[in-house]
Amino acid sequence: MTPTDLLLRLRLPVVAAPMFLVSGPDLVIATSRAGILGSFPTPNCRTAAELDDWMTRIQDGLGRGPDAPPWALNLITHSTNTRLPEDLDLVAKHRPPVVITALGSPRPVIDVVHGYGGIVLADVVSLTLARKAADAGADGLVCVSVGAGGHTGHLSPLPFLATVREAFDGLVCVGGGVATGAGVAGAIAAGADLVYIGTRFLASEESIAQEGHKQMVVDSGIDDLVVSAAVTGTAASWLKPSLAAVGIDPTNSADTARNYSSQTSNVRRWKDTWAAGQGLSTIRAVEPTARIVDRLADEYDRARERFDQLGPARR
Repeated sequence: MTPTDLLLRLRLPVVAAPMFLVSGPDLVIATSRAGILGSFPTPNCRTAAELDDWMTRIQDGLGRGPDAPPWALNLITHSTNTRLPEDLDLVAKHRPPVVITALGSPRPVIDVVHGYGGIVLADVVSLTLARKAADAGADGLVCVSVGAGGHTGHLSPLPFLATVREAFDGLVCVGGGVATGAGVAGAIAAGADLVYIGTRFLASEESIAQEGHKQMVVDSGIDDLVVSAAVTGTAASWLKPSLAAVGIDPTNSADTARNYSSQTSNVRRWKDTWAAGQGLSTIRAVEPTARIVDRLADEYDRARERFDQLGPARR
């Protein structure tokens, strides 16, 4: 699959962002069937055997032929992820069409994924990391920007996107607070090829997030978020009520060591401390994924019509 092939096979230029303890096989299948790129992060599986089972379930649900809807796997390439070699063996076995790397260089996965004709996207939060990922051979860059849920960015999405687009001719995806089809249209107009949407699918019926987490997303707004490194050692966007409920002070991260292994207490850190992005203010209910994508498509079409109604730019 080439990047152009991927874009042509999507109903909307949207990636259902991989979310820790949220994205599972049912959500991947539902989002990919609905016409966007479903994904999940490997740390959601506690063992390599469970990861093997999840990828088998996704392929059974979507099909294995050339006409099967594309899907993506998210790999943590940070040195603390000791299971990466096992995960890569399973990538070679199941051949996900798209692999998204995060919290480290994409270099460890390039040869494996390109060996079977897959696409590698790399999450980046700075221009320095974007250049390094491009030099490593990534086919696309995901500009994780201010407003993204979970491990978030610090750059505003429009200038980040514009600067990367000017220097990089591969796929460019942007994420950070987008939860509507109009937001997707705006990002595409600004130069993106794809747009990350995460929190909108957290509050879907198919996500594996705890019901309390889903309802807190529905009940909360932007003012209920805080960016803090106190939970994982890396800045992330959290729902304040969830931190308060377990007694975490978001201003104190001095003793928090970074650890992205799926086999450590890192999972426990996230279980009752719930993340969300700035797009949560437009989420009114927990709904089926297909209905969410239909609404995104309608909003996207109406935004495109608005562009047409505005007419050509005046000179």
